[in-house]
Amino acid sequence: MAAVSAGILLYRLVTSGIEVLLVHPGGPFWAKKNESAWSIPKGLVDPREDHLDAAKRELLEETGIKLRSDPQWLGSYK
Repeated sequence: MAAVSAGILLYRLVTSGIEVLLVHPGGPFWAKKNESAWSIPKGLVDPREDHLDAAKRELLEETGIKLRSDPQWLGSYK
């Protein structure tokens, strides 16, 4: 079975428009690779784990942010 990842796109409305939160992957492979290396906080879904629970866990692990509201489903893609 293919690996499945889940993430949360955090945003805020500001006077100039919308700002989104992006993170940079860690580890030696991504060191000094800043161009096109930014993404939403996301990670692999553990077996038998709910996708939303996985997305919330990854957000907390990668940013220290605990989601306090119900997210809106944006869809999925391959």
